[in-house]
Amino acid sequence: MAGNSFGQVFRITTFGESHGVALGVIVDGCPAGLPIAAEEIQRDLDRRKPGQSALTTQRRESDRVQILSGVFEDLTTGTPIAMVVHNEDMRSQDYAATKDLFRPGHADFTYWKKYGRRDYRGGGRASARETVARVAAGAIARKLLAAQGIAIIGYVTQVGPVKITKKDFSAINQNALFCPDADAAEAMANVIKEAQAKKDSIGALVEVVAQGVPAGLGEPVFDKLDADLAKAMMSINAVKGVEIGDGFRVVELRGSQNCDPITPKGFTSNHAGGILGGISNGDEIVVRLALKPTSSIAIEQDTIDIHGKPAKIATKGRHDPCVGIRAVPIAEAMMALVLADHFLRDRTSQMERL
Repeated sequence: MAGNSFGQVFRITTFGESHGVALGVIVDGCPAGLPIAAEEIQRDLDRRKPGQSALTTQRRESDRVQILSGVFEDLTTGTPIAMVVHNEDMRSQDYAATKDLFRPGHADFTYWKKYGRRDYRGGGRASARETVARVAAGAIARKLLAAQGIAIIGYVTQVGPVKITKKDFSAINQNALFCPDADAAEAMANVIKEAQAKKDSIGALVEVVAQGVPAGLGEPVFDKLDADLAKAMMSINAVKGVEIGDGFRVVELRGSQNCDPITPKGFTSNHAGGILGGISNGDEIVVRLALKPTSSIAIEQDTIDIHGKPAKIATKGRHDPCVGIRAVPIAEAMMALVLADHFLRDRTSQMERL
């Protein structure tokens, strides 16, 4: 396998490059009879598309999805669902001057070492533009889960030093940062603008919650639900850390503080993030992603060229000053893909479920 496919039963394969003709995805394993329309997929794509505010890249893409197969009369047919999104606003000339240079913090150097060649136009396959295909597939997974009463919501909880102090989910779609704290959103925007003014970038923390997940999803040992979620989130561009539940904060706790007591009415706390022994426990699943500052910055940096000679580089073009913002719908999509896959896999765990 070349690392372009994800999932076992609900399985996706993505294709395409940042400055190629199009990007797309093939979804295999979706049951027949699921109601899905292009407009539903488009809603999720519109949330991640670029150029929607001054705080994101100004690349202009409509990101209109075209369903090529697997859906007839707005119902899935059980056959592979193929979807494509055409690129419209490429400026490949922005990368001509640096085509022989490796951009620090990017995959340029590692792709060159692995393949002996690379698509230098916006990073090619390594570009975050590839995630448009994941979000399209995630929209189908989300619809499948919604039919089972499972909902997924993501939001930004920190940008630079600014952290949220409250969670008002109604505020998430009322600002450009997908932030549940309107006051924090304004402060976050100022931090991003300050970084922009200095031709720099800033990191962010994103949280994704799945509600209504039944107990029992996940496989023992190597295919634990939290292990698959961590892999899914780490596959997103710029993600350098993932937490489940209390995550790294558990090092400060004692067992008496970290355990989640059980009562006839359920768990009294959720330090575990809804997963025990790699299997969902029926509580909310909580995942956090730490995203590094965008590596494409206009500040001159040291690098080398393809011949190993020292050079200087300042990345031009249109780039997100904080990739964490548009990572929210991507993280939601990856959560949906993992849960949909495990939901379908769980149908074989007991005879009465067959």
